[in-house]
Amino acid sequence: MVTRSWLFDAMIYMYALSLLFYFSDFANANRSAKRMGTGLLLFVWVLQTAYLVINLYGHLTEWAFARSDVLFMFSWLIVTISLLVNRFFRIELFVFFVNVLGFAILALNIFGNPHVMPIKAGWDINDELLFIHITLAIGSYAAFSIAAIFSCMYVFLHSMLKAKKFSQTVMRLPSLEKIEHYTYFSVIIGAPLLLMALSLGVVWVVLEGNHNLLYDPKVINSFFVLAAYAFYLFQQKSMRISGFKLAAWNLAAFLIVVLNFVVSNLVSGFHDWIWSS
Repeated sequence: MVTRSWLFDAMIYMYALSLLFYFSDFANANRSAKRMGTGLLLFVWVLQTAYLVINLYGHLTEWAFARSDVLFMFSWLIVTISLLVNRFFRIELFVFFVNVLGFAILALNIFGNPHVMPIKAGWDINDELLFIHITLAIGSYAAFSIAAIFSCMYVFLHSMLKAKKFSQTVMRLPSLEKIEHYTYFSVIIGAPLLLMALSLGVVWVVLEGNHNLLYDPKVINSFFVLAAYAFYLFQQKSMRISGFKLAAWNLAAFLIVVLNFVVSNLVSGFHDWIWSS
């Protein structure tokens, strides 16, 4: 059972990493990122196929499938379709979002399967789900924090250059163009990580059976955070807005992140276990 849990965790993390590369390709038309994403997704497909063949072989004399088997087959089918679409069509955003769905279904299958044992002794399988959820969420918040720092640098440098104050500090900073690129790259990493973290959070709520948690202030505000950064990316990619206005919006989005952290500490019941001793 422990080996099977390691196998499933490998699927989850490789799936998440492939989605990061796919989103990077969509945002920047990066062929190298697309190849990496496709390679990782293909490896996930190989692992899923191997597990599916072994599992189906065990059902040859039963003709009955558990819910987990059906969900796993559905997730495998989504990965298969996305690989075919990626091979014959150039619809990167479709491939990304359909695999976010596949990612959530795979997680629901793994962590809703009573036969899957957690890696760490003493953990419940839902504890492992929460660990992966927290890992992705922390990663996204770290990326957003880095993006906010770069935006602060942009605002400072922009104001100094506009006032024609060329100090030693100003001369040591990267150009405005590079700072904007670093900010955009950080958000490209943070946004899909947060989306995947939220999808795992929803899976956890479904498995817990307490749907009222979906209306928790922490959960609602997390979707506002995602929407704020999605609009940042939309402004940069589709509206061609750049420069000071984009940096200001990124700082406003990070303010929502900070608010989200405060909400989780003060009024949310969703993550109150974080603060327990």
